[in-house]
Amino acid sequence: MTDIRIRPIEARDNAAVAGIIRAVMPEFGADGPGFAIHDAEVDAMYEAYTRPRSAYFVVERDGKVIGGGGIAPLEGGDADVCELRKMYFLPEARGVGAGSAMMLRCLDAARAHGFRRCYLETLTGMDAAKALYLRHGFRAIASPMGGTGHFSCDRFYLREI
Repeated sequence: MTDIRIRPIEARDNAAVAGIIRAVMPEFGADGPGFAIHDAEVDAMYEAYTRPRSAYFVVERDGKVIGGGGIAPLEGGDADVCELRKMYFLPEARGVGAGSAMMLRCLDAARAHGFRRCYLETLTGMDAAKALYLRHGFRAIASPMGGTGHFSCDRFYLREI
């Protein structure tokens, strides 16, 4: 992973991150109503993650953004719960350790912002993502938390941090 760098998002990354989200989510059938692809923040990720207790990072290789992920307070959740949000990678960022490195970076940011638990939601069929979550200490929970608006997600995970 020496040629891959993780750094905080910058305003110049907005178009690249939106493009990644719009390319990756349909790959997994997550492009209909109730998925994050339709969130208003997709086109302005830098601005969305400058809010308090929020952070978003990009994965870059040779100057090209090839993935991203972040944390923010869980909408409608307890103050000690953050949500792992919009963690997506282009195919060239998969299987090279970028997901684990991004997960660690996001969990470190969550701790720094005072969160004690991290929640995420995903869907059936995202098997590599599920394996990543389990490797990093997330456990499946039976129902969604908070009010993300992502009513099409059907898998939910939580981790103490």
